[in-house]
Amino acid sequence: MKKSVFCIATTYGQAERIVDQLQAQGFPVSEISVLMPDTDGTHDVGHVKATKAPEGTATGAATGGVAGGVIGLLAGIGALAIPGVGPLIAAGPIMAALGGAAVGAATGGVVGGLIGLGIPEIEAKRYEDKLQKGNYVISVHANSSDEIDRAKKIFKEGDGEDICVTSESAVPALD
Repeated sequence: MKKSVFCIATTYGQAERIVDQLQAQGFPVSEISVLMPDTDGTHDVGHVKATKAPEGTATGAATGGVAGGVIGLLAGIGALAIPGVGPLIAAGPIMAALGGAAVGAATGGVVGGLIGLGIPEIEAKRYEDKLQKGNYVISVHANSSDEIDRAKKIFKEGDGEDICVTSESAVPALD
């Protein structure tokens, strides 16, 4: 059983604290994802293949340092342009899932990518709306109900909003 637990963070600092807590509680960096608006808009927006760290940190540095610190260490960081949402920075397994959706503009962008990860459509639309307002989507893969509970607890203690668990086990692995 592999599911993902998602939440919304309203600030970069909050997102970084939640990611830091996930790592401190034993979740591997390769299983943590962050999706955030590229507020600088200065990045080369395009489709970046998901990679593993340390290559991910080199790509992260190339995105202009917006994703520094803990988030900058996540695998597969890169910039995306998603129609209707605008420029985003994605890190972790979510990058692979959204990379394909971002290339084909007619596929539904963030909503389509999140639904593909097993998030119910109503939650996916809420997440896209929150992204458009400058919020951050954080997710982590969980392999057991204990890990799901731990992730939810970390999100709650970090004041994460709209906490959601995927309904399917169609969570892609990062190669």
